[in-house]
Amino acid sequence: MTAPYRYHATCLVFVISLLTSASTALGSPGGALSTADDDGLDPAICASAEAVRSAEQALACATRSTGRIRVDGQLGEAAWATVVPVDNFSQREPEQGQPATERTEVRVIYDDEAIYIGARLHDNAPDSIVARLGRRDSFDDDADAFTFYIDPYNDKRSGYYFAVSAAGTLMDGVLMNDDWNDDTWDGVWSAAVSIDEQGWTAEMRIPYSQLRFHKKDIYAWGVNFHRFIARKNEADYLVYTPRGESGFVSRFAQLVGVQNIEPPRQVEITPYVTMKAEYLDVDPANPFNDGSRYVPGVGADFKVGLTSNLTLDATVNPDFGQVEVDPAVVNLSDFEVFFPERRPFFIEGANVFGFGFGGSNNNWGFNFGTPDFFYSRRVGRAPQGSTPDGTSFSEYPESTRILGAAKVTGKVGGGWNVGTIQALTGAGRADVVLDDQTLEHEVEPQTYYGVVRAQREFAEGRHGLGVISTTTARRFGNDQLRSEINSEAYVVGLDGWTTLDQDRVWVLTGWAGFSHVRGSEAQITRLQRSSLHYFQRPDADHVTLDSSATSLTGLSGRVALNKQSGRFYTNIGAGFIAPSFDINDAGFQWSSDVINAHAVVGYRWLEPRSFYRRINTYASVFQSRDFDGTMTWGGLWSNTWVRFSNFYSANLGFATNPFTTYSNRRTRGGPQTLNPKGWDLFGSAYTDSRKAWVGGVSGSLQRGYGRDENQIELEVQWRPAANLSLSVEPSLAWGETEAQWIDAYDDQAAAATFGRRYVFAELDQLTLSSQVRMNWTFTPNLSVQLFAQPLISTGNYVDYKFLDRPRSFDFTVFGEDGSTFDATTRLGDPDGDGPAAAFELPDSDFTFKSLRGTAVLRWEYRPGSTLFLVWTQQRADNLDDPRFRLDSALDQLWGAPADNIFMLKWTYWLSR
Repeated sequence: MTAPYRYHATCLVFVISLLTSASTALGSPGGALSTADDDGLDPAICASAEAVRSAEQALACATRSTGRIRVDGQLGEAAWATVVPVDNFSQREPEQGQPATERTEVRVIYDDEAIYIGARLHDNAPDSIVARLGRRDSFDDDADAFTFYIDPYNDKRSGYYFAVSAAGTLMDGVLMNDDWNDDTWDGVWSAAVSIDEQGWTAEMRIPYSQLRFHKKDIYAWGVNFHRFIARKNEADYLVYTPRGESGFVSRFAQLVGVQNIEPPRQVEITPYVTMKAEYLDVDPANPFNDGSRYVPGVGADFKVGLTSNLTLDATVNPDFGQVEVDPAVVNLSDFEVFFPERRPFFIEGANVFGFGFGGSNNNWGFNFGTPDFFYSRRVGRAPQGSTPDGTSFSEYPESTRILGAAKVTGKVGGGWNVGTIQALTGAGRADVVLDDQTLEHEVEPQTYYGVVRAQREFAEGRHGLGVISTTTARRFGNDQLRSEINSEAYVVGLDGWTTLDQDRVWVLTGWAGFSHVRGSEAQITRLQRSSLHYFQRPDADHVTLDSSATSLTGLSGRVALNKQSGRFYTNIGAGFIAPSFDINDAGFQWSSDVINAHAVVGYRWLEPRSFYRRINTYASVFQSRDFDGTMTWGGLWSNTWVRFSNFYSANLGFATNPFTTYSNRRTRGGPQTLNPKGWDLFGSAYTDSRKAWVGGVSGSLQRGYGRDENQIELEVQWRPAANLSLSVEPSLAWGETEAQWIDAYDDQAAAATFGRRYVFAELDQLTLSSQVRMNWTFTPNLSVQLFAQPLISTGNYVDYKFLDRPRSFDFTVFGEDGSTFDATTRLGDPDGDGPAAAFELPDSDFTFKSLRGTAVLRWEYRPGSTLFLVWTQQRADNLDDPRFRLDSALDQLWGAPADNIFMLKWTYWLSR
């Protein structure tokens, strides 16, 4: 794999050089890059609270502590009394710009190791403070809370936030793109709270090891503070973003007084021990597994500060981290199902590798399907290869083992945000019985994944340029795999943005991507024929299936204009994905061969009135074509959302396709078909999320498009106690599809459809499912979570039929117009006694039943050190009877054999 490594490094050097040259043009005169890292203000400005309040720039003052600060929520140390407090908070909600209804005083202390935040949150009705106890990162607008925001690089674009509820629950995350946040990052810090007759107090200790900042004598950090009063739905800030405007981090106050501290050389090691016990329902004849298996494991996560700006994260033998199993899905389409990442190593800092969305606070798609250039679930994916022909029995692994992975993130070169992930997965092997011999057969090759991301912001975020590069390289253990999986894949993308006016109201964003895939002739032929490309389409003049090709190269890109603020809203975008573009080795791509454009306009009522607090209404027109110029989709869409004065909310929307459009996917590699015109109606309504009982309903109604579909979903949440919540989300979907794909059959008599019969059927489908959750939190560090998803889906296929001609939605039902169908043998003959051959049609009726669930006990017995106990159960059953019988289906589901997996994971955090 030497060549892929060299290719990756060469691409990285080239694009960094290219962007560095471009950055000089965007920097200040003379080529010096503009930065926001100015020296801090003179601490003398903190002489009095009045001086701080009257300063032209919003300020917060910090004082060095010479004594020990005990984080107990009491603020009893003498050092707190020496600090000038921040107390000039204003409302953003509900009365924007008005003084906060309850007084808040915030003080900042620092020492050589950490920064401390002490907040006295006065309340005239302390018995009304909403102190709900939940698991970490679980509270939002349902509990009183205090949040500290910090921008330690002072780049006015990124940072961290640390929050604590009135019950002591912690929440933290990262800030990026000025307006966005991500709570997947979990820092190691501490906080405590106390409720008394004056209100409540919050005390935080945030070690410098959890922050990233440049070494200086005097520090200029951006900070902000937020208090939420749940019963009033009041959001108070030191500095807030006015409604209808953009920019959050760029508005932060400056923290004055921090000096003579050293960014630490962070070293964290978290070793862990795991144990998995599996009790599975297996075939009694399985020679490899008797149904019980015990799998011990050890591993470790590492975090090392390479410099004050760069951090190395590494993992060896990463293990489970999910609370919820992936939901059961009945997928009858030719699209891959997207599942979110749940492994801690990959979700922490994932925002660093986000691509194509920087600079803009809104990004609309409208049937474009923006590719994810890096989809971390490809690393350690389920094996893709097949077992040898003639295999009588096989034991197939569920995933491939990650031998090791490393990630470096941070800032370099005066403002480059950089990140890289390097991972190596081992070969996946299935145990097989072949010719009465027990063998190991490789079903996934050893694979290297490399990702590099770099992005530079200029002029306090007014402009930006970035690059991403991914490499996938495989080492095969047998020739069969070479004909089934790509050998190498390379992707390079460039993205950026620029604001078009001084007030940052208009921003232009864009990205471009290049992909190159290599493999054997057999594999590249398979790739061209796959559902992502369909190069074999007989009526497509712009693509040709090349069975001698050993590579596939493609381009993609998109540009969008967004209005960032104001009552009137506008977003216009256009993009393309070439037929040969493919990033699915390390990324996730929904479609190709598309040229797409849209325009959205809207208006926002931002000031509360008698019956509403806010109203947003939008309307759009959009269109997609393939590279042959055929319109594949187009429509009109509108949606209106209202938050009422009682904090209930509702939305109602409508969409329609009034244009003549054609599908190039319905026949799955065959000719185009007409898309019948149709319309959608959708909406939802939710009650006040702060109450003990919270309810919601959403639904949709679709008519036309060749299908009639209906869906309704209910949401009910009950909080019987401050530390316990139960929720149920039942969903019912039913409808009829006029042309559900069955198969294609060779038939030389089918001249109108290029020598093949494209067979469909009408499908009546009904799916009933629910998601059930329970969160029981005993202390801020000890909780139990339960999740369950029962699902029953039935499908009844009737009126099997074949397509009459391309670019139509006309079909001949077997048994009509001279064709025949024998229900006993299931033989369908397109022309009865004519020359066309009969073929056997499958009986596709089904009733699928599934029950999946997990129970997780999580105990953070010391900061950063956790014990997990997890029980996962899965039951499934599949019948060819399409009749929906709830009582018998539930009985059969409960009676279905269960797979039970018990897991223990013990981690211990070490730091210096």
